[in-house]
Parts: sequence; structure tokens; C-alpha cells
Amino acid sequence: MVVKSILKYPDESTMDDSAAQAVQGDHPMNGLPVTIGEVKDSKQLYQFIHLPAAIHKDHFNWVPPIYMDEKEFFNPSKNKCFQACDTILLLAYKGKEVVGRIMGIIHHQYNTDHKEKKGRFAFFETWNDPQVAKALLDAIEDWARGHGMERVIGPLAFSDKDPQGLLIEGFDEPAVIASNCNFPYQVDLLEKDGYSKEMDLVVYQIKIPNPIPEFYLKIQERAIRLNAGLQVLEFTSRRKVKPYIHPVLHLLNRTFTEIFGFVPFSEAEMDDFANRYLFLINPRFIKIVVNGQNEVLAFVIGMGHIGEGIQKTKGKLFPFGIFHILRSAKKSKQLNLLLGAIDPDYRGKGLDVMMGVKMLESAIAQGKMTLDSHLELEYNTKVRSEMEKLGGEVYKRFRIFGKNLKE
Repeated sequence: MVVKSILKYPDESTMDDSAAQAVQGDHPMNGLPVTIGEVKDSKQLYQFIHLPAAIHKDHFNWVPPIYMDEKEFFNPSKNKCFQACDTILLLAYKGKEVVGRIMGIIHHQYNTDHKEKKGRFAFFETWNDPQVAKALLDAIEDWARGHGMERVIGPLAFSDKDPQGLLIEGFDEPAVIASNCNFPYQVDLLEKDGYSKEMDLVVYQIKIPNPIPEFYLKIQERAIRLNAGLQVLEFTSRRKVKPYIHPVLHLLNRTFTEIFGFVPFSEAEMDDFANRYLFLINPRFIKIVVNGQNEVLAFVIGMGHIGEGIQKTKGKLFPFGIFHILRSAKKSKQLNLLLGAIDPDYRGKGLDVMMGVKMLESAIAQGKMTLDSHLELEYNTKVRSEMEKLGGEVYKRFRIFGKNLKE
């Protein structure tokens, strides 16, 4: 089912004074009626992808996407995630000007596995205009309801590997790759339309200790003795990392089954994910634990902060953008964690400390001073406890919202 290509919403002249006042926002075209149209061609897709740059042009913390990557993400022939989902991309217009966007997703396999009937929204962007926000959200809700859904949640795209949640704390902190950056008003727009908390995710910032605390080194020594026959692999070449990509992501598939929003990688998606991120990662920030048969038992992956480099290039890799981005990762004092997992049979045996010390050593050698944990589910007390043992403090919080659909 496809939502009607054009949905009209009343202009301010049809509202009472309080309603008219409510739609006052920061966009100069307030007052015109809103129409909603589905993205049907390459021009509209270009508008969908590039609209945030206009909305966030004066937002000092906003980091544009890498546009080459963004085009592939929204291309169903290249992004295999589309094959498992019903999707729709919508644009909001006032007159002929695009003033908002949203994506709707129904992940059938995830719903079946979790016995849910939930639609999702993602990539929700508007100026501070409740009229536009309501029009977009209403359209997604109608579309999801037409597919038999009982609830809509978001921002959440195909899986937890995509940016998820709206920032609700930490607005002054720099945006990190694979996480959303939004103005506070976007939270207000959702709440005014009846959305409430579905799930929170927290991000820790840890000051990298130099030298590494003696107690941590002693725990590492004990873990090494207890895990004789296991070793932590370290890398200086991306070429040597490549044979481990599929084993690492297969381990992720086995260990993340209960993580909110997680969808296992297919073989093709593993290659897509590697192509998307591997060229940006310093291989020194990849640590893998293997046994005597070279089987992957645990891993952790970090990346130097590249936000300033992407801002400088305005999201364009070529002709010189890639050099600015890689230079930014090298010069930045912040290391961002991306992914990590431990085989369930080896949890609680100190593999995390074995990798953690090696990661801290590499971070210190590369001049890093702080570590960003990336998003952790608020109820993941084990991981949060480990972060807090290292002196980590929550410095960002993201929220996934939800709303029940009524017939």
C-alpha cells in the first residue's frame, strides 16, 4: 500500500488564534498549506537527502552525511536492507519548496521474530513548524496503519546499526558518526503530536588514563593467565583485517540477538557494511580475540572522531574530501567506539579487559585523550557498569519515541 501522493493540511486562516500561534516556527514560509508527496524520482531523492543541510546550516554541531554513502543507502538496488522491508520516503512542501522529510519502514522479519506490529519512522527533519511535523507524522501513521501496524516507533531505521533516537541531552557536544544530531525543538514536535518514550540510549565519555591504572593491568595479567591459548590480534593494515570481517560480523549476529532493534547481517550486508566503514577506520583501533584455531571469540572496533573533517568537506569525499576526513581522524583527541562483542561462552572471563588494555595503549600512542562509548541501551547494566568502572560519565542521551495507532 502506498500513501496518497498528496495530502493537504489546512493553512492558518482556517485555525483559531491559539492553533495559528502554535504553528509559528523558524521557516519564512509559515502560513502556507502543507502538502505531502512521495519520493518518486532522482530529483526528489536529491531533495530528500540534501534537505538537512538547509535546516542545519547554522547548527554548529551538525555533521553532514557522506553524500556518496547516503546515495547508496537510499538506493534499494544497493542497500540490501530494503529487500526485507516495506518502505516509503515522503517530502513536505509549502508551495514548491521542500520543508520537511520522513521515512517510513516496516521490517516484517523483525516484527515476526519479536511478535510485534510496529512501523518505524526515520530521517525525520523539519524546521520548527508543528504544522509540517504533524503532516509528515500523520502520513506515516496512516501508511503504517494501512499495513496493519498497531504502533509507530522512531527514529529507528532498518536496524540499530543506523542512527537511532533523537538527542535529548548533550546538545552542546560534537556529533559522532552513525548517531543523530537534532535541535531540541524536534523532541517538542514529537511530544506535541502524542509521542512518548519508547527507549533511551546513553553515551559515555571516558577520559583515557595515561598511564593505564595498575589495577587494570593486573586484571589483564590475570585474564591472560586464565585464557591460555587465546590471543589479542592487532593490526596495522586494512588488508590484514579483511579476512576477519565476516567472522566478526557472524559473532555479532550470534551475540546481539536480544538487542533492541538489532537485525542480523546477511552475507551481502556484511560486505556493504565493511565497504561503508573500513576505509575510515585506523586498523590500530581494531582488536580481535582468537583461539588456537583462529576462531573469533571477541572483538572491539574504534574510530578516530571525523566530524570536523566531514564538516570541512561538506560531506563530499572527492576530490580532496577523503584526505580532510582521514586527517581529522588522526588529529582528533577523541576515539569513538563503534562495535564490540564477546562470544557468550567466554563472557566473564576477562576478554573485555584483554582487548580494553590494548585499545587504551593504542589510543594513548595515537594521542587520544577521550573515548566515546557510542550508544548503549539504558537497561544494559553490565556494559554501563564497565564504562563507569573506567570513570565514564553519561554525556549524551538519545530517545526512541512511540505512539499507538488508533483505527
